[in-house]
Amino acid sequence: MKLWFGLLGAAMMIAFLGAVAIKVNEIALWVVVAIGVVLMGIDLWQARDEPDR
Repeated sequence: MKLWFGLLGAAMMIAFLGAVAIKVNEIALWVVVAIGVVLMGIDLWQARDEPDR
C-alpha cells in the first residue's frame, strides 16, 4: 500500500513542479526540479521493499 501512495505522491509532485517549471521556463528552475525529481525517485526506490506498518 505504501508503494501505491508513494507513486501517487511522485506523480502529483512531478505534475505540480512540471507546471511551475513550464510556466516560468528558466533553466535554473529546470535544474532544481530535475534534482528534486531524481532525489524523490531514489527515496521511492529505497523505500519500495520496506514493510507496511
